[in-house]
Amino acid sequence: MKQSTSLPADRRPRHTAIILDGNGRWAEARGLPRIAGHRAGADAVRRTVEAARATGLPLMTLYAFSADNWQRPRPEVSALFTLLRSYLADETEALSRQGIKLSVIGRRDRLPRQLIRAIDASEAATASGRELHLRIAVDYSSREAIAAAARRMPTGSAAPAADLARLLTVPDVDLLIRTGGEQRLSDFLLWEAAYAELVFLPVAWPDFAAADLDGALEEYARRNRRFGRIAAAV
Repeated sequence: MKQSTSLPADRRPRHTAIILDGNGRWAEARGLPRIAGHRAGADAVRRTVEAARATGLPLMTLYAFSADNWQRPRPEVSALFTLLRSYLADETEALSRQGIKLSVIGRRDRLPRQLIRAIDASEAATASGRELHLRIAVDYSSREAIAAAARRMPTGSAAPAADLARLLTVPDVDLLIRTGGEQRLSDFLLWEAAYAELVFLPVAWPDFAAADLDGALEEYARRNRRFGRIAAAV
C-alpha cells in the first residue's frame, strides 16, 4: 500500500494517540440520533487505521470509551458496546490479514461478557501482527492505571519513576491528537503523554480523514522536541 505521507521514518512518531471526540455533536448537527454519529465514527476508525498502516506508524492508541463515559445514558452506552463488538466481528480478519495487532486497554470487569469474549478473540487472532500495533482504550482511566501501577510498586524502590513506568508498560506518546474542538486530555495516557506533542483539531471524529492524520504528522515533524535541553544539544 502506498504511504500517505512522505515524512522520513525518523520524523514520524513512534506512538500516536488520538482522542476520538465529536461523534454526538456531529450527529446532532445533522438532526440524527447520537448513535448515528458513533456509527460514522466507526467508519473513521477504519479509515484512520488504514492510513496509519500506510504511513508506517508502528503504534496507535485510540481513546474510544473513558471510565467517565459510564455517566452517559444507559441506552447510548449499550449501543456503543454493541457497535464495538460489531467492529471487532467485522474487522478482525482484515486486521490479521494486514498484519495489524489489536489490543484493548482499560478495565474489563465492567464490560458485557459478549464484548469481553469478542475482545479476547480479536486479540488472539491478531497477536502475530507486526505492521501496526493498534490499541483501543475502553473503560479506560489514566488516573486509575497510574494508581493501580503504584499499588504494585516494590517497597522502598530506589527508582520509583522508572519502576512505575515499567509497571504501566506503555511506550511514551510522541503525538497526541484530539478531534472535536476540545483542548484537554480527559484522563488519557497522562503519564505517557508527559512530553507528547499536542494537536487539537476542530474536525469532528466522524469527518476525520487521512489528510487530517497527514496534517498532524507534518505538524509533529515541524516541532522542535528538546525534552528540557537546549536546541544545540538535541
